[in-house]
Amino acid sequence: MESRDHAEVRLAVDLVVLTVREDRLQLLVIVRGNQPYRGRPALPGGFLRENEDLRAAAVRELAEETGLAGRSLVLEQIGAYDAPERDPRGRIVSVGYLAVAPDLPVPTAGSDATGATWARLDTVRGALAFDHDEIVSDALERARTRLEYTTSATDFCAEVFTMGELRQIYEIVWGITLDPRNFSRRILATEGFIEPTGDRRAQVTGRPAALYRRGPASRLNPPMLRPQQGEQ
Repeated sequence: MESRDHAEVRLAVDLVVLTVREDRLQLLVIVRGNQPYRGRPALPGGFLRENEDLRAAAVRELAEETGLAGRSLVLEQIGAYDAPERDPRGRIVSVGYLAVAPDLPVPTAGSDATGATWARLDTVRGALAFDHDEIVSDALERARTRLEYTTSATDFCAEVFTMGELRQIYEIVWGITLDPRNFSRRILATEGFIEPTGDRRAQVTGRPAALYRRGPASRLNPPMLRPQQGEQ
């Protein structure tokens, strides 16, 4: 006979924090200090406390385990992860969050994490504890899709940036190469995406590059869909 007992569930949060460092897409990871998976890389995160909402738990865990302040980050829920056997400690449902930001500082391990670092996404995927590889995959696809329909590429950029730096964000996150002229034409034709500052930055070679800042738009219309290689 099918059991009708109610499941006793604990609620947790896990954070996928992405940034571009050293011309690579990098992921914030911790090294677990406790069982299960002691010594394995994992996403920062932990259990929800009483009288605490999910975002507050995410901000707290980020600070406790990595020393990074999360209050200024835009945290977006990407889904709930509820497979019955996802955690050997019991029935634990985790809510995943995505955050992207430019040039975040080097993390400092704390709480139950024995290490914290930025890791190249292409080297750490496949080695994460629990089902964190699945959470990262979902978050990465969300980040890639956001670049198609929103101005979130500028979230990876400093306050002012060149067109080449903005193009590099698309190339790194999408994992493709874009034609510089076509890219510039599409960006400049999108009203409110970026605004010129009137200043220029000297380059190692060539003419000084024009500097831009984020414009007032949040959505792209029309969207900037990911091209297939050979369609650029």
